[in-house]
Formats: sequence, structure tokens, C-alpha cells
Amino acid sequence: MTETTGARADAARADRGVHIERIFTTPGVHPYDEVTWEQRDVVQQNWKTGATIFEQRGVLFPDFWSLNASTIVTTKYFRGALGTAVRETSLKQLIDRVVLTYVKGGRDNGYFASDEDAEIFEHELTWALLHQVFSFNSPVWFNVGTKSPQQVSACFILSVDDSMDSILNWYKEEGFIFKGGSGAGLNLSRIRSSKELLSSGGTASGPVSFMRGADASAGTIKSGGATRRAAKMVVLDVDHPDIEEFIETKAREEDKIRALRDAGFDMDLGGRDITSVQYQNANNSVRVSDKFMRAVEAGTEFGLTARGTGEVIESVDARELFAKLNKAAWECADPGIQYDDTINDWHTTPESGRITASNPCSEYMSLDNSSCNLASLNLLKFLRDDDTFDTATFQKVVELVITAMDISICFADFPTEAIGETTRNYRQLGIGYANLGALLMATGHGYESEGGRSLAGAITSLLTGAAYKRSAELAEVVGPYAGYARNADAHQKVMRKHRSANDELRPPDSMDGEIHRYASKAWKQVVELGAAHGYRNAQASVLAPTGTIGFMMDCDTTGIEPDFSLVKFKKLVGGGSMQIVNQTIPRALKKLGYQQEQIEAIVEHIADKGHVINAPGLKPEHYEVFDCAMGERAISALGHVRMMAACQPFLSGAISKTVNLPETATVEDIAEVHLEGWKLGLKALAVYRDNCKVGQPLSDGGSTAKDKAAAAADAAVEKVIEYRPVRKRMPKRRTSQTTSFAVGGAEGYLTAGTYDDGQLGELFLKFGKQGSTLAGMMDAFSIAVSIGLQYGVPLETFVEKFTNLRFEPAGLTDDPDVRMAQSIMDYVFRRLALDYTDFETRSFMGIHTAEERTRQLETGSYAEATEADGDEDVAGELESYSQSAAPSSKRPEQSTSTVAAEDITSGAGAADVREVSSEIHSSAELMEKFQGKSADAPMCMTCGTKMRPAGSCYVCEGCGSTSGCS
Repeated sequence: MTETTGARADAARADRGVHIERIFTTPGVHPYDEVTWEQRDVVQQNWKTGATIFEQRGVLFPDFWSLNASTIVTTKYFRGALGTAVRETSLKQLIDRVVLTYVKGGRDNGYFASDEDAEIFEHELTWALLHQVFSFNSPVWFNVGTKSPQQVSACFILSVDDSMDSILNWYKEEGFIFKGGSGAGLNLSRIRSSKELLSSGGTASGPVSFMRGADASAGTIKSGGATRRAAKMVVLDVDHPDIEEFIETKAREEDKIRALRDAGFDMDLGGRDITSVQYQNANNSVRVSDKFMRAVEAGTEFGLTARGTGEVIESVDARELFAKLNKAAWECADPGIQYDDTINDWHTTPESGRITASNPCSEYMSLDNSSCNLASLNLLKFLRDDDTFDTATFQKVVELVITAMDISICFADFPTEAIGETTRNYRQLGIGYANLGALLMATGHGYESEGGRSLAGAITSLLTGAAYKRSAELAEVVGPYAGYARNADAHQKVMRKHRSANDELRPPDSMDGEIHRYASKAWKQVVELGAAHGYRNAQASVLAPTGTIGFMMDCDTTGIEPDFSLVKFKKLVGGGSMQIVNQTIPRALKKLGYQQEQIEAIVEHIADKGHVINAPGLKPEHYEVFDCAMGERAISALGHVRMMAACQPFLSGAISKTVNLPETATVEDIAEVHLEGWKLGLKALAVYRDNCKVGQPLSDGGSTAKDKAAAAADAAVEKVIEYRPVRKRMPKRRTSQTTSFAVGGAEGYLTAGTYDDGQLGELFLKFGKQGSTLAGMMDAFSIAVSIGLQYGVPLETFVEKFTNLRFEPAGLTDDPDVRMAQSIMDYVFRRLALDYTDFETRSFMGIHTAEERTRQLETGSYAEATEADGDEDVAGELESYSQSAAPSSKRPEQSTSTVAAEDITSGAGAADVREVSSEIHSSAELMEKFQGKSADAPMCMTCGTKMRPAGSCYVCEGCGSTSGCS
């Protein structure tokens, strides 16, 4: 008898079910009737090429949903071919498709005590989704209620043994998962090393060689029609004889990328030549043991063991091996680190096998050949108007959502039979949250403060305690998970460990205290109910990246992350774009005791500067409340680690998060982070040093420009002879071309003359009436630049100095290659760069023709949108230009009257709203304006703008695309 069949029989015999409590709804009133609906036109364009990439008009959404949220849901989650009658056109249809499937699953499997409970479940789930209180992960929205397989999981863990059949099966299973838009991870440590013999007498290839084939397969499936780049996690144990080769694999490839880029090849992420580089489709992680970490501390040797016999075949210096891991992470952010003993100390089903791997974002860790279904709550929805946390409602919503998540396993489909069997037998779930950073700021807590960590820990404890409490109640109704009997002692032991960690919390204020009291009561019930009935789920909680679904819920922050920046970019109904200071800031200032006049002055300062330093009237001791992931007061690396440590003891799984370090960070800094993560009890950790990777598009060439500057500096040190410049005059008869242009409605002419070899030697600018002051200034400027060119000043130097200058006239141009210009100078030197510099030089500065951008989009993008949001999605990837109701050519200033209610009430809202430059298309680019340097993030290949971090991934604010994690 299968587990599901047994559950049905048990429910039929007992004639009982779960009673569902009303939380938000009113008897006799459907949730849809309580909101105001409005029709919207969703038109999404690539701002660089001007191409319309999506258009659906007349879609129906609540009036309080933001433009970004409705755009992302329409483009990502509405099913049916565009332009046909079967295409979904309303949020009602989407929610009904999912919720009614869950209700049917609950009825069919005996979950509800009565029909009334089933109806309350339907209405409460609908209300919570409608009001953005929580969201399921993306595969639920893609698949549930459609004719497609009902895949609900975003995270998968595979397994591979030391045989060719198993290795080839690994390739096949990964391929099917990637085809569906999801990601998978696995541990390769069972495969014999390249230092061991085969049974035939030959030498084994080793796991790294087989990684090459899997990486090529992932890249091929991605370019052959998947929705985004494949998401992979590859793990190798630290005692594997090939561990050093594994550690250095991606660092060596990064050196190759740099060399090929300098030779003129297109090595941008998504570029046509990047495919020649290996191992770029996976995240790599080293699984370290406590034994190894203690050897690092002691400075002793560590044994690498044969896979077949377990004997030590080589001894290495533990500190040297650890240093190589840290150096590789410093060079290219890979590999990450996973702490094996900590992971398995918190393992609820050890009798069924060890936990050896994770999903691509490292938040889901469980048995091989398993999957995890995710959902996340929007924490800011539980903050009352009086700035207190609605603890009781939070617990009720957790119990409602975990019930729905468990029901989904009853009707879900899985990519392989082995994954389906394991998931149905262990029923792993991953409830989590988003908007923690916004909640901390709104309540006056610094992300790096003890108070902030205490509040986060208490909320996480209640989250998991409430989830396991409901899991034990479900076990009483429909039975525990099939593998519970053999793992009962271990599972109950882990529950007691969670309860003990909760008992050690010392809440510093009343808000934390109330949450902690609820959590303590929940954990007491978890232990008691579990001892009596067991548990329905082997795992209950993770903290995922919440990329796309974070935007669906109008969250300001994703997962456990702090706020990205104090000032954000926002699209408006009608096509305009605005700079917004979040409403969380005045809310926090009011909480800290500031008066309205002071708040207005501080907000104005933030809107102008992008940070709080020297804000009028703001006390320096309050600066920490407004620290963000980026900016003048960026949160420290150990601040990120300690926040993770505050939450980790209360999670079944782990945390998707990258610890960011500045470019100036050293290898020793990364070593400190890795050691501290182990000491503080984390399960996994990944680091990213700013500008450490070459193979990703940056707005201005980033490290490329710095490499050239460093090379020039080295050359200058070696040479002591100083040469005087010599002017190379133009020939009497020379070739020239004249370009007419219009910038922001103002017309002009650019005439450029060349030497016989085609090199630019002079230019003339005609702008304004002859004899006017402006015309005279243009003549003088043209002469100065021409003389500089003739004395050997490289054109690219002028391009670097004069592009991005901002002054009027600015805006749209009539040039298809340079659609927007911040000034006449910006346009002129972009045009000159396109006409007279080679591709390599101008690509470093982010200057491309329309044809080149289109070709890059075609070769590097991923067909439609079906990512797995290990969210969800994630994960992680970011940025884009989405637009509703207006064509891309509409000027932002034409839309200043369209700052509608949805633009100041969604998410955290807006305290200060102002127009932004038409060159800015995302929060990452807005941060560049404040910081004066480029954000180290990839481009959204759908929309063409900068993405921003979400957990260990990147997500696009406009279209919801992610960088590929889970």
C-alpha cells in the first residue's frame, strides 16, 4: 500500500480531518468582492533595442498591485497562447487555477474535517494570495491546474554512483530538469579519482572530467530552448583525492576568460564566445568536515581517501588546501563551502541516508533523489500600523500555507521516478519568508545589530515551530511520512534541538518577546504532538532567494537579504519612471522618535545623496538602521554571516545568501568568513568579491579598464625615458563624413575627418545659430578635441571622459544605435566610438550597435519564462525594463501625473518621488548614479538592464527573469 493510499484509508476509518480557522475572510463574502479591480495594458520592451518582447492588453488586477507585480505575473505566470481565447487574462483566473486544484487535492485525500473547512481553506488561501501575504514558488504558478505535468517543486537533488551507467543517467536526468526550467544539485564524491585504478587496470578519469560533459549538456539545453541558463550545483567532499583540481577548476577558467577577452573575443555572460569556456553552468561547493576544519585550526595534515577502499592515498597540509579554497573563491567566487557535520547533525532522517548535496542555491539539503516544494511569506504584511508584529496571524498563516504545501505532494508530478518516490515518502517542504530587511528597517532595527538578529531569529523560530506543529497535526489526520517509523528517534531529537535553540534566545524588547513566547509554545506542542503522532513532513523550512515571487508580492527585499538601497527605481502607469525613497525610511524615523519636519529633511537628503551620512538632524547612532547591501554604508561581510547564524538553528534546510565583500578584500578576509561560518553553525556559505568575475557584462568595462590601467602603470614604472608628443597633421585632402542628429528635440551636425588609414583626426560640431555663443563654444571645443587627436590622445580617452555627462538637451535621439543620450556630448562621443573604435575597445565601455545588441540577445537569451524560482527562482538574476500602457518612446516627463495610488502603496510605498534620468532603468543603475561606479551585476538578456542580487542569484526588477538558480 502506498503512503497516499494508506493516508486515505486512515482518514476514512477515523472520519476526521483538519479544522481550518478563518484569518482574513468574512463568512458569505468572497475575497474577490472585497477589492477594486482595474484593467491594465502590459507592454514589455527591451529598452536598448526598442523591440517589443511582450504585449497583452486588458489584463485584470487589483488596483493596489504595482505595475511591476502585474507585469511579472502576466508575462511569467499567465498560461495559454497569446492572442487566443484560452489565454489567461485575469489574476482571478490564475489564483483560481491554483487554489481550486489544491482544494480538490485536500478533499480527495481526506485533509478537511468538513465541506465548510474546505471552503474556508479556499477563501483564506485566495485572500492571502490576492493580498500578497505569501506566494508559492514559480513551478506552482507555471504548472498547477494546467494540462502540463503538475510539477510543484523548484529544488532537486540527484545522485550519481561510480559507474558509467549512473554517470550517463545523471546527464539525462539533469537534462529533463533543465528542460522544465528547474535546477538540480548532486555530490560527485562517489566517483573514483584520477589517482585511482579501474578494474580493467587503467586510470580513472575522475569527477572533474565528467563535470565537463555535464556542463556542456547544460549549456546546450539552455541555448536550445530552456527558459534561462541551467541551474546546477556540484559538490565534492574535501577528502576526495581530486579536491585540489576541483577547487581550482573555475579559477583557471576565469584566467582563460580574461585572456580570450583581451584577445578580442566576446566573453560577456551570454556572449557568443563564452561557450568555449568550461564549467560555467554550475555552482561548485566543497563539502568540508569538522575533522578538516579542526586540522586547519591546528595546522596539521589531512588525509585524502580512496573512493573504493576508504584508505588514505595522499596526505596534504590542511591549511594549504584551505588557503587554495579561499584563494579560488577570492579569484572567481567559486567554490562555495558546505559544512557536512553541521548539516547531518540536524538531519531528521539519517537512517534513510546521509545528506550529501544541495540544490543550486544551497537552501534545500536532504536525501539524494529528492525534491522540495517552496513558499514564502511577506513579513511586512504582518507589521501593524502601530509598528507591532501580528504574531498570532503570522502563526495562523504559516499553518495554512504548510497545509496547502503538503496537499500539493498528493497530486504532484516529478521529473524522475526515483525523485517522485523519495518525495512522496518524505514529503520535504520549504516554507520561508521575504522582506526581512524592510521589516527590520521599518521597526528601527539595524541589520547588523543584536536587536535585528534577535528579531530575525525569533521570527524564524516561530516559522518553523508553527510549520512542524501543523505537520504533527496532519500526521494525526492523514498519517506521518512513510519514512518516519525508521527515523522517529532521530526526527524527535532534531525537534528537541530546535526547541533548545529557541530556549537560548534572549529577546531584548517587547516585540521579540511576544514572538518568542509564541515560538516557545509552538515548539512545546511540536515535541508533544510529534511524540504522539509523528510528523507529516521530514523537512519544513528553508530561506530561499524569493526572486520572481518577491516582485509578485511587491517586496522591497528578498529572502533574508537586507535592503538593496535606500532609493529605488520604479516604473509608473503611463510609462514614466521615478526615483523613490521607501516608505520604510520615514516609518523607521518615526519609530526612532523624529518629528515630521526632521523626517522630511532626512528623506530629502537621502533622495539627493542616496545615503544617510550627514543627513540633517539624524543621530549617528541611528545610521546602522539604514545600512544596506550597497552604498556608502554597506553591511560588512561578518554582518551577513552573523545574521545567517541567528536564523540557521531554526531552519530544516539552509539559507540562500551570498556574503558580499568589497573588491579590496583579501584572501585572508575570505578565510575569516569561512572559518566564522563554521564556528557559528552555518550549513553553507558562498562569498562574492566585487569585480572578481570577468565573464559578465558590466556597464563600463569594470575590471577590464582597471586591468589596462594596471598594465599601463607597470609599464610606466619600467620606463624612465620621457618622450614629447608630436603632432600628426591632417593631409590637405582628407575623407570626412557628416552625421545629422537630434537629441531631446534639438538638432545638430557632426562632421568627422580621417587620415588616409581611416583613423579619426578632427571633428566639427554644428549646433545653434552661427555667431551665437553656443556655436562659438562648439567650434572651440571641436578645435581642442581635434588638436588632442592629432597629438595622439586616443579617441577612447575622450569617449571615457565625455560619455555619461548629463545636461540638457537630453533624452531620445533619432539614431537607432544610440536611442537615449544624457547630453549632446554623450551622444557625439558614443557615435564616434561606434564609427571609429574597434569592437573590443568600445565593448569595454558598454557601447554597442543596435545590431550587436540584438545578436547578443538572440544568442544569450532563453525562450519564454519558465524558471523555477527556487524561490524560488531564483533564483537569482536581475533587471529589466517593463512598461505598461505606453510605448517606449514616451518621455518620463509626460507621465508625472500618473503617480497613482498603486505607486505609493504597494510594498513599502514611497516617501519621496521624483523623476529619474531616462538612462536609468533599474535600482542597480540608480545606485551607480549615487556611487559613481558600476554595479557588479549581470544584464537581463530579456530587457537589457542591470539586475540586482536576490539570495545567491540575480533577479530582474522589470520582467522577473533570474540568473538561473533552482
